[in-house]
Amino acid sequence: MRQHEIDRLSIAKAKELFTSGRITEIEVGTTRGLQEIHVALFDGLYPFAGEIRKLNISKGGFRFANSLYLVPALKEIEKMPETTFEEIIAKYVEMNIAHPFMEGNGRATRIWLDMMLKRSLGRVIDWRKVTKEAYMQAMERSPINDLELRVLLHGALSAETDDRDVIFHGIEQSYYYEGYEGE
Repeated sequence: MRQHEIDRLSIAKAKELFTSGRITEIEVGTTRGLQEIHVALFDGLYPFAGEIRKLNISKGGFRFANSLYLVPALKEIEKMPETTFEEIIAKYVEMNIAHPFMEGNGRATRIWLDMMLKRSLGRVIDWRKVTKEAYMQAMERSPINDLELRVLLHGALSAETDDRDVIFHGIEQSYYYEGYEGE
């Protein structure tokens, strides 16, 4: 199956996760919850859906967490507080550095981030307000300093946590960040 087809099917699965209400059954802020989101998005599309990777991976010259230390790192990330916006973004950045799956990390962790924000702050990111270029630059620099990412995402916070447009456009924007151009 070509990547474009995988993305198209996965977007439908992501939207179904919300319309079915299954998203409310997923643990918020845990590795297990992130794995459940990953399975919901990629089951039947990737043979490793929801599985913590056992190989080392990199992207654009950045090496993500070493697979030998990934499980202990995930346990530490899980313990991180998530009561303030700053704490939630710090936890999100650490999970991005861990990059626990072979593929689909960004798409799954952006939903994971929104669920933490919704539970703790009654907000989600309106991803339509975050350009691909600004997001990718902020994420690239976030392991050193997450201030740029915090400023960028804080400006896109929305109280419309259950608004279908905010959620569905956010899903589509998330896939666009990863290179999906739509139909």
